[in-house]
Amino acid sequence: MRVHELAEIVKGRVVGHAETRIERIADLDHAREGDIAYVDNEKFFESALASKASCLIVPNRDQFPGRTLIEVSNPKLAFALIGAALYPTDREPSIHPTAVVAATADIALTAYIGPHVTIGEYVTVGSHCVLHPNVVLYDGVTIGNRVILHAGVCIGADGFGYVRHELGYQKFPQIGTVVIEDDVEMGAYTCVDRAALGRTRIGRGTKLDNMVHVGHNCDIGERVVIAAQTGISGSVVIEDDVVIGGQVGFGDHTRVQKGAIIGSKAGILPGKIVRPGVWWGIPVQPLDQYKRMNAHMNRLPQMREEIKRLQEQVEELRQKLDADDADDAD
Repeated sequence: MRVHELAEIVKGRVVGHAETRIERIADLDHAREGDIAYVDNEKFFESALASKASCLIVPNRDQFPGRTLIEVSNPKLAFALIGAALYPTDREPSIHPTAVVAATADIALTAYIGPHVTIGEYVTVGSHCVLHPNVVLYDGVTIGNRVILHAGVCIGADGFGYVRHELGYQKFPQIGTVVIEDDVEMGAYTCVDRAALGRTRIGRGTKLDNMVHVGHNCDIGERVVIAAQTGISGSVVIEDDVVIGGQVGFGDHTRVQKGAIIGSKAGILPGKIVRPGVWWGIPVQPLDQYKRMNAHMNRLPQMREEIKRLQEQVEELRQKLDADDADDAD
């Protein structure tokens, strides 16, 4: 594409040669002729000036005299949008011959169904979806439009629900469904369990990383971001625009309110309400509180030595007092 065409996509201002042909995106250090790169921080200005990229996406043209530029307020976002234009993710609509699709499934004509995908009875797959190899959609689940499911995603398996009795465990019925709304993307080997009764929902625009597990009857809102290896127990509610780091563990029936950010490896106890703000730790707590506790934990070896010295001083004083008492008795 030409520079002016890319500038139109991001609503940017062209400086220099608007007809320059751009073939690829690249980072500043490895860019060459035909590439476009971005810079959004002053510490990279020197690298940008030395870059061999044919075009730079920049916040201020005055810093880069003599270069072909696209000037925008958010260079990183513009770079991502241009990357999407140069590397479209849409696949040619097709169903791979190795895919197994139930006769009752409703698959949009614009969807791409990859090798060894399995689609159960009465499943709905919306327009412009991409299902990569080995995706499994159990019976009765609904997939919205423009959804991307990477290799090995499994949607609609039974939730982990049992009732204890004298002989062991009786499986609780898992007869609900899963609804995946528009513009959701799920990383490889992520699993979303069907509801016991009712539905499990993943809201519009939400992005799940690789190997995330969503338990039965969860309700995850819109534009939520969840990093890899996070495990979410049943009946958890995560409101819109929440950000969740990797390896976070959720107890059942917790609620995360809109505006919350949860750091990696945090642990949320069952039934807890996580309010807006930044949270971290096990059990999860406000970040400032976590930092103070972490600082105390880091001082434990030093505190141990201080306590040991104080104990020795107390023992010396005790012995001295005992000796004085003995002298007085004489």
